[in-house]
Amino acid sequence: MATVELRFSALPEHVRTARLVAAAVARRAGVDEAVLDEVRLAVGEACTRAVGLHQSVGITAPVKVVLIEEEKQFSIEVGDEAPHSAPGDRASGAAGDDGDVEAEEDEMGLAVISGLVDDVEVSAGEHGGLIRMTWPTTPPAAVLS
Repeated sequence: MATVELRFSALPEHVRTARLVAAAVARRAGVDEAVLDEVRLAVGEACTRAVGLHQSVGITAPVKVVLIEEEKQFSIEVGDEAPHSAPGDRASGAAGDDGDVEAEEDEMGLAVISGLVDDVEVSAGEHGGLIRMTWPTTPPAAVLS
């Protein structure tokens, strides 16, 4: 099992780099070429979401992206350190309309990711959240001499 870990400052300009790295590692891992655009888009959405969550609550910790190459699958985990409350809960002092807009944007981002990736797991708690996306891989074709 090969793993690549990427950490970047929670700034929008770093999301593009995360997408490029994810696509390159996915290609090497054996993810079908036809799916690489979906990998890029899904990673972009997940990283943009994590950056937004960090910025909205003033977290300076980096966003973490882990690329995991296993025997028959390739997974990407995007983690944030923003505290997440249960749906419908409001943190004390949360802005009314601004909180609603952020929640809608968060739900939209998760919906886009779910539309792009068949195997998605989302977990969140008071110490941060994690989105794990998994794609099947095909072993590289045997090289004929």
